Amino acid sequence: MNLTEFRRSSYAAIDWITEYLAHPERYPVLARTRPGEIAAQLPAGPPELPERMDEILAYSQRIILPGITHWNHPGFFGYFSIAGSGPGILGELLSPYFVVQHNRN
Repeated sequence: MNLTEFRRSSYAAIDWITEYLAHPERYPVLARTRPGEIAAQLPAGPPELPERMDEILAYSQRIILPGITHWNHPGFFGYFSIAGSGPGILGELLSPYFVVQHNRN
């Protein structure tokens, strides 16, 4: 992935996350999948060729998202410390960079 594609893909992912955080009530609190339903939709192996990020995001929303319990939903009445907040997401985004930089020294 070249830097132009990285920038475009990063903005697309961040835009999706921002929209998700702005409207968690659009999603059901609890997953609406049966055991094994997501696994049955996953390919048997990795793709032979690279996939475009927009395809990966669409795939994630179509297959993975229905199996998620949305802890940030206003109707979720449990407390768990999660990285599903703006600061937590940015920390997760930056942490691999700092680990790589630290390991170089």
